[in-house]
Amino acid sequence: MGNHRNNRLAGEIQREISQIIRDELKDPRIGFITITGVEVSGDLRHAKVFISIMGDDSNKQNTLGGLNKAAGFIRTELARRISLRYTPELHFRVDESLDYSEKINKIISETKGTEV
Repeated sequence: MGNHRNNRLAGEIQREISQIIRDELKDPRIGFITITGVEVSGDLRHAKVFISIMGDDSNKQNTLGGLNKAAGFIRTELARRISLRYTPELHFRVDESLDYSEKINKIISETKGTEV
């Protein structure tokens, strides 16, 4: 029962944070990002926000730094939009799953090409 609530809350947090970043943040360090998922802890005090960032490694580090600096503002806006007893502390993480799947697809296509 609690897991269903956490999943619903994670989805709502994902939608709201996406909108906050898109509409309210004006930090030039934050490039084109996509929020790929949110994991909320069992006590609803912490939330891991997984993001996919377009660009090279330096662009990813700049964007992650900008998001970490804006985490307090994002959390405050989130508290205004979602009514909870405690607004979760936000922890931004780069989602490497897209890069990993691209690497696997490249390896598969290379092996298919050589295996005639």
